[in-house]
Amino acid sequence: MDEISFGTDGWRATLDTFTDDRVRIVGQAVADYLADEGFTAPVLVGYDARETSPGFAESLAEVVAGNGFDVLLPERDCPTPLVAYAIAERGLSGALMVTASHNPPEYNGVKFIPSDGAPALPDVTDAVAERLAEPDLLPESERGTIERVDVVSPHADHAMDLVGDDLSDLTVVYDAMHGSGRGVTDALLEAAGAEVVRLRCERDADFGGISPEPSAENLEGLAEAMAEHDADLGVANDGDADRIGIATPDRGVLDENLFFAAVYDYLLESDSGPAIRTVSTTFLIDRIAEAHGEEVFETAVGFKWVADGMREHDALMGGEESGGFSVRGHVREKDGVLMGLLAAAATAEEDFDARLDRIEAEHGEIVADKISVACPDSEKARVIDDLEDVLPETVAGRDIAKVVTLDGFKLLLEDGSWLLVRPSGTEPKMRVYAEAGSEDAVSSLLEAGRELVEPLV
Repeated sequence: MDEISFGTDGWRATLDTFTDDRVRIVGQAVADYLADEGFTAPVLVGYDARETSPGFAESLAEVVAGNGFDVLLPERDCPTPLVAYAIAERGLSGALMVTASHNPPEYNGVKFIPSDGAPALPDVTDAVAERLAEPDLLPESERGTIERVDVVSPHADHAMDLVGDDLSDLTVVYDAMHGSGRGVTDALLEAAGAEVVRLRCERDADFGGISPEPSAENLEGLAEAMAEHDADLGVANDGDADRIGIATPDRGVLDENLFFAAVYDYLLESDSGPAIRTVSTTFLIDRIAEAHGEEVFETAVGFKWVADGMREHDALMGGEESGGFSVRGHVREKDGVLMGLLAAAATAEEDFDARLDRIEAEHGEIVADKISVACPDSEKARVIDDLEDVLPETVAGRDIAKVVTLDGFKLLLEDGSWLLVRPSGTEPKMRVYAEAGSEDAVSSLLEAGRELVEPLV
């Protein structure tokens, strides 16, 4: 069982390790956990657009049904947030989702989503991991049923009700990156009235030879298509459409921090409530909240912590700089499909670039970036321990005002900028983040962070 390791968001591995036998072991662990906790409602097993995902989903369905649970399988590969919404909408015991999200095509993964539709917290994933065991199936007559269901329409109806804007004057370019958002996010935008130009909306299990991550370097075609079609907005999703990338006519592919700021600003025009952000996410959210008399609550990196904060504080919006967001009235799982519709609704109300110009004029410009330093997983804890002993009094010529230890070390500087060093939860790397008022300032902070970390690795 050593090869199966539940990280930040389930278990992911290359296909030489991520085998059918091991996937079935995970299915048995989830079935045992649900039975031990007294759950009896059906279990949903979703899957993304990777070549191996449907087969792994069918194996999971066989194991879970073999333990007496009725199992629902989507009619097609689908976004993770649709699976999360279906749990809440149908009152399910939970779901298993076969996806490696934005990882390259040689990966796959599986995660368990509990009965509230929010990401599983460590106490749940630890409980599942403790039950990893070879499948032990009931006699045929005692097994549950396996049924195909539509998870797309209920989510679309809910999203339309929640957002409710007419997009008939908008032209939106949508890039599915060959993932599970195709035919879902674009269809939702079209149903709301937008004219939609589609990019990479054909299923390709290899994602065109790249990782299906909506980063600036992967979305050059989105910005080009926007210019060609004189579009108002560009929207992209990662492989399982739980994350979002946005492009605007003036700014091109947008920093996710600015997307968060613009959408939170839009929501505050008609509603109220705090925001939840991770330690790696911009302080611009705090400035917008303060101007509206609202609070911001900071969490460790990982959407499970954002979701937990949204529950605790009844937050209007929660998000992280890596492109995962959700809002009040929806399941507390990051949802790139819903956020695409919400971004378009905000654009229909006020041009996205104009909104950001106004926000920056009122609250100041921010620049944020990050780098990585290679570090074996086995050394991460030691590096963080050693870092505490070598923290300087100044960084890149700026005095340190406060040190936050919620997730790694976040150095808040006297001029309002900051530097964060933390271990990656998904890769053998240390992450170094910085935010300041200019690109030069961020570059100097990141270099100072690199010089601080590299000697310890």
